[in-house]
Formats: sequence, structure tokens, C-alpha cells
Amino acid sequence: MMVETLASTSLAKPVGQPPEAPVPALVSALARRPTVPTDPRAVERARAFAEPLLLAETLDTGENTLDHADGVAQIIDAIGGTTEMKACVYLVYACQYLNRPREVISKAFGPDYADVAIETTKLVQLQRQTRLKAAQIRAQRAAAEQAGTAAARIGATELEASQTENIRKMLLAFSRDLRVVMLRLASRLQTLRYHAASKTVPDESLASESLHVFAPLANRLGIWQLKWEMEDLAFRFLEPDTYKQIARLLDEKRVERESHVEQVRSQLEAALRAQGIQAEVQGRPKHIYSIVKKMRGKSLDFDQVFDIRALRVVVPEIDDCYRVLAYAHAHFSPVPEEFDDYIAKPKPNGYQSLHTVVRDEQGRAFEIQIRTQAMHEHAEHGVAAHWAYKEAGAKGYAGVSASSDYDAKIAVLRQLLAWQSDMGAAQHLFDDAIYVLTPHAAIVELPKGATPVDFAYAVHTDLGHRCRGARVDGAMVTLNTPLQNGQTVEIVAAKEGGPSRDWLNPEQGYLVSHRAKSKVRAWFNALAAQDNIQRGREALDKLLQREGKTAINLEELAAGLGYDHPQALCEALGKEEITLRAVEQYLNPPQALPTPDEVVLKKARGEDRAPQGSVLVVGMDSLLTQLAKCCKPAPPDDIRGYVTRGKGVSVHRADCPDFATLAQRHPGRVIDVQWSGAKAKGEHAPHYPVDVAVEAIDRQGLLRDISDAFAREKINVIGVQTQSVKGVAWMTFTVEVPDAMKVARVMAVVQDVPGVQRVWRR
Repeated sequence: MMVETLASTSLAKPVGQPPEAPVPALVSALARRPTVPTDPRAVERARAFAEPLLLAETLDTGENTLDHADGVAQIIDAIGGTTEMKACVYLVYACQYLNRPREVISKAFGPDYADVAIETTKLVQLQRQTRLKAAQIRAQRAAAEQAGTAAARIGATELEASQTENIRKMLLAFSRDLRVVMLRLASRLQTLRYHAASKTVPDESLASESLHVFAPLANRLGIWQLKWEMEDLAFRFLEPDTYKQIARLLDEKRVERESHVEQVRSQLEAALRAQGIQAEVQGRPKHIYSIVKKMRGKSLDFDQVFDIRALRVVVPEIDDCYRVLAYAHAHFSPVPEEFDDYIAKPKPNGYQSLHTVVRDEQGRAFEIQIRTQAMHEHAEHGVAAHWAYKEAGAKGYAGVSASSDYDAKIAVLRQLLAWQSDMGAAQHLFDDAIYVLTPHAAIVELPKGATPVDFAYAVHTDLGHRCRGARVDGAMVTLNTPLQNGQTVEIVAAKEGGPSRDWLNPEQGYLVSHRAKSKVRAWFNALAAQDNIQRGREALDKLLQREGKTAINLEELAAGLGYDHPQALCEALGKEEITLRAVEQYLNPPQALPTPDEVVLKKARGEDRAPQGSVLVVGMDSLLTQLAKCCKPAPPDDIRGYVTRGKGVSVHRADCPDFATLAQRHPGRVIDVQWSGAKAKGEHAPHYPVDVAVEAIDRQGLLRDISDAFAREKINVIGVQTQSVKGVAWMTFTVEVPDAMKVARVMAVVQDVPGVQRVWRR
């Protein structure tokens, strides 16, 4: 069994509708591949190939599959489709019954036929799953309406709209080969005809797709005869009562109306010819769906729809359009608010015509459309007019050149983009989007170039973390293989585990989507956080044991140091955002602040002394100062002073977290300090120890490469601490520099070392 795929009955038009000219130019331009020789027996061969496979099969709609294919082929033929396109119809339906369809079809008919058949089948599968989701949405909407909850109804409506949008996106994604889209349009019309002929009701989502997606696309591609029939049939199934009501109103005075239209038509044509205007005046049929749209759009009753009676006047030149308009307004009574000049100001899709509504002597209103032959072809056939009227000039019709096959394709793409804009689609025609299937045939949208790893994360974050292999259309592939539209992807996952750091390497091409990249980064950030918490907890436990305070309440300790909970404190310790010295000072608070007379004034000695003359304590002379080891300030860092007990003034960077903790507890001990303006030069210039932290992907030779970077900048490294945790190297380099600006320069150099992810100053 196969769900409705491409779409069966004869091509006969509904009663009362005038025949429409085929559109051979469009379909031929879309379908013909000059490099493929035409096979006059291709259709006969393709049908003979497919008949044994399809004869006893039926679609989910209940229609015999071979009958359906015959109906689609007839529609393609009626709109001027090539032999190749008609042959492809049968091959599309044969695909699902072949073990290796591409190989078999390529061998029997050629790779070009196989491409169209395979791509169309993929689109069919995607649309099938979208309709299944739409059925679920309708169930949700029904439940919401039964419950009477407005929020639930809105949610169901939004979900339904998203499914319609998904169909539009899929059609655009597959429109790179417009033959696929043409086959889908013909198939959908055939399915609607089948339901009408068999008096069965199609699935609501299928009818809704037909009305809101397929019909507008057919209109944009210029296949008007498919568009209007699809609209009326779909509307008939979606709103049968309204359809029957309008049909009855049209039929009530049909004879009188047609007689009046014919009388006015013949009189107007004769009068225009007498004026020297070579005009062809036609009665214009009004379709039920278009009448309903106008009634609803303008809040009109049926009797107020002027263009139920309508004429179309086709003339050779633009000047003739305005001459006809002048004659009509002079001999009939115009309705002022019902005039539109789409020649002077064309519609966004390039449509041009004059529209006016007039009344005759009996007060009966009717619409008149006035246009040139070129405008008429464009209005009726859309893109096809760009090929049919190449003689329109170097710029072609409506500003689109059609002097070559390339220009013809550009015209099609412009029409598709305009259709997409009309429908409110969010993505552009060639935006990076593909659609693939899960093993259960659910649709997954991914950016172009996405890999199986991107797919895994799109399905579920945990599946992405545990992804270890992938099958695409049943064949094992590498995890960095770019996926294509319509492929079925199956992920081979471990029972537990996490992502590889290689996935974040752009050169290896494992990830394309931003969502997947953020999930991988979040996993490693969480892993690093746990490592930091563990490292900080171990250091804190050792400190508490050394201080004999293992019974202290950790919640109170964390709160006292400005953290919400002990884990946050331990993580800060592990990341060295706060030092154990700050914790020690909290556990052993200094005694009361001494009076100014008690401040110890003495010269600094040894390593604790700041370089001579480097720091000035504002308002005091010869006060002992020392550079804090927790943040190691260096000029021109913004600095602050803190008066300690017995060790003078400790000088911190203004952004030091330890200083912030001390200042919060004892704001009275904070004093102003500044760097001395006097600077020694040469070998007597003061140098300051500064800690530079590095996070990098661990590899052989990493420490050497970073040390070489310091050496090239003539930076003296006086200490190194390094550890590796699960493939990540954490390093701290203590370097001597004359000022902090030198540190910023050398950090930029270290950042360029391969594998280095982050460099910062502690």
C-alpha cells in the first residue's frame, strides 16, 4: 500500500468551463534536458515496465495505482509535458517496488530518468509524513475545541500552520529540479479528481495542502488550468455546504446572466472595432472559490460581487487599453471605487491589466478587464509567457529577459520567490535547508551540508551525545558525511558516553548546525564545571583539615564568601576565581582595625616587597606595600589597597575577587593607592610577576609551542603549572613583565598556537 503520491480520471473539464490552451513552453523549458536524446517510445516502455508492478496495487486513497499513473500522465500531456516527463510518471510509482531503484531505472532508461523518479519519491515520502502529523494536529484541535480552552485551540492552529509551512519549504527545497514539482502538481490534481469522481472525501490535510500550497504554486508557475480546478475541488471538499450554496446561486440565474454577458460582449466588440481598435472581447468565467474569496475578503453578499458578470478585452498595444477604458466609461456608468490600474502599477508578481466595474442602462454591474495580448499571456500562463513572447524586447516581459534558457530559469525562480513571499515563508529559495527522514519516517529539517551528528542532535540531545555511527539509506557512512534531501538516517548510539572534541573542529566537518554545536559545547562546559567543583572541593577539604574546622557549615561558608551554595564556591576555587587565601582570611578574620598610630611603618624586604617607588599610598609616606599574590597586579592595572594586620598594605587589582570579598567584609580597611610615575629604565626597570592561564586541547608538543611563543616575545617564564583532564590541558604560566600591556600582547600570540581555546589573565 502506498499513500497518495503523485495524483485519476479523464482530463475532461467540469461542465460549463471553457477549454484552456496548454502551456507547452513552460513545461518544455522545465523538463527538457538537451543532452538526453528524445526516445519517442519512452512512455510506452515506461508503462510496460511499471504495469506488472502497479496493476494490482492501490494507493491509500483507494485508487488503483496504475490508473492513477495513467491519469497523471494525461494531465502532463495536456499541459504540454515532454515525452520524458510522461515516462517519469510511471517510473515514480515503480520505485517503491524495486530493490535498487536508481540502479535498475538508470540501466533501463538512463540516469536522468532515475534522478527524477528518485527525487519525486523522496518528496512523496516527506509529504506523507507531514500529513500524518497534520492528522495528529487535527486531533489536538478537536480535543481543544471540545475542552473549550482558547489557549489549546490557538496552539493546535499554530501547529497546523507550521505543517503547512513545512510543505512549502519542502517544495522549494526540491524545486531545483522543477520537473519534480510539476509531477507533484499533476498528481495532486489527479487525486482530487479521483475523489470527486468516486464521491469519496479525501483527508482534510490533503485538501488543505491542495488549496493553500499546491494551487498558489501552480498559479505562480503559470499553470492556471491546474490552479483553478485544484482550488474549486479542494474547496468543495473542505467546505461542501458553502460550495453547494454558491453553486446553487450561480445556477439560479445562469441562463439570464450568460445571455446578458453575450449581448454586451458582442455589442462592445463591434463598437470597438468601429472605433478602429482591433479588440477581442471574451466572457470571463468566475470560479466558485474566487467568488467566495472576494465575498469574504470584502465582506460582500453574493449579489454585491460585481465580477460574476465579467468581460475581458484583449488588444494589441498599451495605448489601446486606455482607449478601450475611455470608451467603456463614456458609454457605461463606471463605479468609481472599483477601478484599478495595474498597468501603471503592476502587482508584485508582474501582473498587468486595467480593472473597472461599470453598470448598464438597467443598472446591472459587470467587470471589464483590459490588457494587451502579452499581458494576457502573462496573466494566464505566468512564467510561460517569458518564453512564448521573446519578441517582447531585450528586457523581455515585465522586466524579465527570456532570450536564453538561462533567463527562462531565472524567470521561474523569480516566480517561485514571489510565491514564497506571498505565502509568508521564512526562508529563501536557495537557503541552506534540507529535509531528511528518521527510520520511523518523521521529517527532520537541517541546514544544508548537515551531517549525521547534526541529525542526531536535532532528534534528541542525548542521542547526539551518544552518537557513534550512522546508516544513510541503509549504508554505513562516516559521521562527517553531508546529508542530502530525502535520505533516511539511522543513528548507531552507545549506551552511554559523550561527544568527541573533534566534533568542534571545523576542519573535520562533523557539525554544521548552530544548535548541535551549542549542545556539544554545553556538554564539555558541564564536564569542566564538574571537574572544577571536584578540584575545588578537594582543595577546600585540605584547607579545613589544616585549620581544624572540618565541622564548619559549608552553606554558611559559601554565603559568607558571596556564593549561593557550596558547589558554586568549590567551582570558583577550582577555576581559581577565588583563592584559598581568601577562604583562610574569612576563617581567621583579622583583629580590630588599628589606629593610625599603630600602623607599622617599615621597609619591605625580599620577594614580598613591591619594586621601589612603584606604588604610592595616597596621603602616607614610607608605608609598607606588597603586591597581592592572588591577582599579581602590574602597571597600568587599576589597583586598590587593603590594610592588613602586621604586613602593611596589600595591593590588589581592582577586579580581584579576593579583594572584593575583603572589601565587602571590612570596607574601612580599603585605601587609595596608585602606581608611581617614576620609572627606572634598562636592567634596573622593575618587573612584575603575572599569571597567564591557558585552556587548550591537549596534544604532544603543546607546552613547547606555548613556551616558544613566550620566548619569541622575550618574556621570562618563572613558573609553570599544568594538568590534563579528559583531553583538555589547563596551564598557568607565571611570567615577568614590565607592565600589563606587554601581557596583553603576548596573550594574543599564545591564542594563535594550534589547539589553544582560551587565554586569560588570572
